[in-house]
Amino acid sequence: MRVESELNGHPILGDRIRGLRKRRKMTLSALAEQSRLSPGYISQIERSLAYPSIPALVNIAASLGVTVQWFFSGSLDVPAEEREYVVRARNRLKIEYEKGIVDELLTPKMSAQVEMIYSRMPPGSESREAYSHEGDEVGFVLAGELEIWVGEKHFHLATGDSCSFSSREPHRYRNPGTVEAIVLWAISPPAF
Repeated sequence: MRVESELNGHPILGDRIRGLRKRRKMTLSALAEQSRLSPGYISQIERSLAYPSIPALVNIAASLGVTVQWFFSGSLDVPAEEREYVVRARNRLKIEYEKGIVDELLTPKMSAQVEMIYSRMPPGSESREAYSHEGDEVGFVLAGELEIWVGEKHFHLATGDSCSFSSREPHRYRNPGTVEAIVLWAISPPAF
């Protein structure tokens, strides 16, 4: 099934990855090798035939010399006086991953010290393999359940629970529940 190639009239993830890769004069094979992913998988993402896993996008971003934040897309209809100060719900920049996980950026892109992400995870969805990046994270479960692995440690969180850890430690998570999990993440510095 083909993923929509446009969101609110702006290019989405596949177009952004392809465009940045070409600007970096990097071949599909070179990006695949550097990000430890298959050329076919990256090609599917670039052509909007597949959504990436979270760890895959982290690897692609690192290989292209950007953070994941660079790939958020959405409406750019922001009044000049609100830029860098306010993010309206209708203007949140988004990334959709495989398994229906959606991250929405709650902070203006230019935030220098912290980024906040609103994550929605359908029942049974997960980040699959562990990943790491610079910074520290705090997660707060607004609804549902979240299982999280940080290094060798495993935790089961419910609505109202929170966690904190170094993003440099390999981490992964999943929604073990029967309802959507909603998690508010704060990451400092904005390295995701």
